[in-house]
Amino acid sequence: VQLQASGGGLVQAGGSLRLSCTGSGTAISRNDMGWYRQAPGKERELVAAITSGAGTNYADSVKGRFTISNDNAKNTVYLQMNSLKPEDTAVYYCNADHYGMHYWGKGTEVTVSS
Repeated sequence: VQLQASGGGLVQAGGSLRLSCTGSGTAISRNDMGWYRQAPGKERELVAAITSGAGTNYADSVKGRFTISNDNAKNTVYLQMNSLKPEDTAVYYCNADHYGMHYWGKGTEVTVSS
């Protein structure tokens, strides 16, 4: 299983970004997928998750601003991030729970300027 994340960048507060995570070696839709982030000096935290049954959950800090979704045809999971805040600045990682084994993609950096 390999995951390739992309879409990070520099954006002003209030702006939007869409992160993508494309999988190989597994069908994304058959895994519980998650987006995590790690800010400097902080622990990695779960931002959003989507189950194989398409259920979703979000960290309280991003509810109403971020949306996780997947595109089965492209074998990709997305994280749409709107109304970005400086505190959203972090390296974002996608994760696949593949039959109890966790796989991580390389992070993509998001920087939100005030």
